[in-house]
Amino acid sequence: MLKMFTTQLTGVLKRIDEKEEFSLEDGARLLAQAPVGDGSVYIWGTKEMKAVEYEALEGAEPFTGAKRLTAEDVSVLNDADRVLMFTRTSRDEEAVAVAGQLRETGIPFVAVSTVMEEASENDLTQLADVHIDLRLKKALLPDDFGNRYGYPSSMAALFVYFGLKFTMDEMLAEYEE
Repeated sequence: MLKMFTTQLTGVLKRIDEKEEFSLEDGARLLAQAPVGDGSVYIWGTKEMKAVEYEALEGAEPFTGAKRLTAEDVSVLNDADRVLMFTRTSRDEEAVAVAGQLRETGIPFVAVSTVMEEASENDLTQLADVHIDLRLKKALLPDDFGNRYGYPSSMAALFVYFGLKFTMDEMLAEYEE
C-alpha cells in the first residue's frame, strides 16, 4: 500500500510542479516584496494546514521574518506586509472570511488550496492576488468498498511552501547582490 501511496503522491507533486510553476514564481515575487519593503510575511493556515505554520516558524530552516497571522493582526497589517494562507479547499469558509478582510484592507496575499469546483465570488481563486492549486481533489488510495483514503493535503501544502520559500530566497539573494 505504501508503494502505491508513494507513486500517487509523487504524481500529485509533479502536477503541482508542472501546472503551478508560474503561480509559484508569482507568489514568491509577491511575498519577497515584504522583506524588501520593510514588511513582514504573515502565515495563516486552517486545520491540518497549521503544519505549514509550524514548519515556517519552528522548523529547522524557518521562513525569514515570518510571523503567524491571527484574527487581531489583520487590522494592524500595513501595505508593506504580505500574507501567505493555506487551507484544504478554495471554498473554506474561514479562509474566505480572512481573505475578504485582507482584500478589504488592501493587503496582498497568496492563497494555497485545492480548487474543487468552478470558481465563484466566495472563492480564494477570486480573492487572492496569487492562488496556487494543490490539485488534490480526492484521496489517493482505493479501498475494497469503492471508497478512497489517504488525503495528503498538508504534505502537498508543505511542498508548495518549500517551493515558495526557495524561490523567494533566490530572489532576495539576487536583490542583495
